[in-house]
Amino acid sequence: MQETLVRPLSTDGASLLQIPLWRVRLKLFLRSIKTNLCLFSENPIGLVGVVLIIFFFLFMSAHPILMKFVWDPTIYDPVMGFESAIAEHPSAPSPGHLLGTDPMGRDVLSQLMWSTRAAFVLGLIAASVTAIIATTVGAVTAYYGGLVDTIFMRLADIIIMTPGITILIVLATLVDLQMIHLAVVLGVLAGFGGTTVIIKSQALTIKVRTYIEAARIAGGSDWHIIFRHIIPNLLPLAFLYMMFGVTTAIFTESVLSFFGLLNIRMSWGLMIYQTSVSGYLMDMSKWWLIYPASLSITMLCAAFYLVGRAMDEIINPRLRKR
Repeated sequence: MQETLVRPLSTDGASLLQIPLWRVRLKLFLRSIKTNLCLFSENPIGLVGVVLIIFFFLFMSAHPILMKFVWDPTIYDPVMGFESAIAEHPSAPSPGHLLGTDPMGRDVLSQLMWSTRAAFVLGLIAASVTAIIATTVGAVTAYYGGLVDTIFMRLADIIIMTPGITILIVLATLVDLQMIHLAVVLGVLAGFGGTTVIIKSQALTIKVRTYIEAARIAGGSDWHIIFRHIIPNLLPLAFLYMMFGVTTAIFTESVLSFFGLLNIRMSWGLMIYQTSVSGYLMDMSKWWLIYPASLSITMLCAAFYLVGRAMDEIINPRLRKR
């Protein structure tokens, strides 16, 4: 049966209009998005983050276009390319190689652009897995409590107490850890770890609201209440921690790649690792081997953090008043 909202169109109530309830909910949802976008547009740090993310997205998107229409793949491929016209590598920046070449004769700019795509994919997959797990587990544990809550909170305590980088280093020595595997593992660790605790605390405040009790009295099942009334109200907080999750994933991948523990095609961390094993890490005269990748890691992590910080000020009423 379709849910409808009945509204009188005249004072005597003679004319009635039945409006589908989903349209009312959609209108309220769009109105909420519009309000939050207006608040976000007034936040300078959030706008800086968005500009940086757009820049890196365009930077990433330009790589396949350049490879297809401008660059010779045998020279500019980020992994297999080689510049035979230059006698010694690494070579300094030049018109043909704006950021020079690495010790293996590959174009650094091409590596940098390709690695940006890897950073986006890794960060977004890890953050999405985190949000899905943390939101679901947080809502379920807050609603049921008891043994369910105890089991998941003790699991979260164990994950929080154990340094995540230690778990990943041990895992990388046991299995062939690729980019997609790393993204899922990071998402699971964060999803069952600290993020769940934070989202559960928010779910507890939602659980005691009057409309939850009204839904229960009206005969709504537990899963109906959780997925229809609790989780939708947790999504803004989940999206906020997605932004922080992207930052964590990119930084963690860079650390693991620097130690040579990942089986990946190319990334910013791997660029720094290859510079290190070639003996140029401390050679400041070969700045193009270390600075572009390092600055890219810093700027993209900062961009998602700034967006998350701006969203926190919108979601948190106390921060919004300051």
